[in-house]
Amino acid sequence: MTADRPEYATTYAPIYSGGDYFIKGNIICSMEALDGMRKAMDQDIVDVKRPLVVRSLRRSNIRKKIAEYLFDISPSYSYTSEIAYHVKTTPTNVIGAIRGMDSRYRKDESLISLDIVEMKTEGKDIKLYGLTSFGKETVETMKKE
Repeated sequence: MTADRPEYATTYAPIYSGGDYFIKGNIICSMEALDGMRKAMDQDIVDVKRPLVVRSLRRSNIRKKIAEYLFDISPSYSYTSEIAYHVKTTPTNVIGAIRGMDSRYRKDESLISLDIVEMKTEGKDIKLYGLTSFGKETVETMKKE
């Protein structure tokens, strides 16, 4: 970057100190328009991802049971061994379904990469898992079918 063009020039930067409008290149838009564009892009991503999510949950009974269990305890989070106990499987299978595992669970079909489950880290070694809003929406849809 040159001195006359800062690095943030490629991102949205306020036009004036009020911060109501933003500029990128020669495009000027309001915060409302920018928020609308973000929501539309998020919806497009969800629409593209939804068939993959449904396929992933149908292919793995463990993934489906984990999502349903986390839905039942939502908005609470749970740790691996507790999830394993409630879905009647091993903690290794739970980790594979949630995060992916080389030999048994594809990482791109894991619950985290599909944005169904999110992980929170508490302290040094404690990992808790809970449903995202997209995950709740997905499980609700599956239960209606």
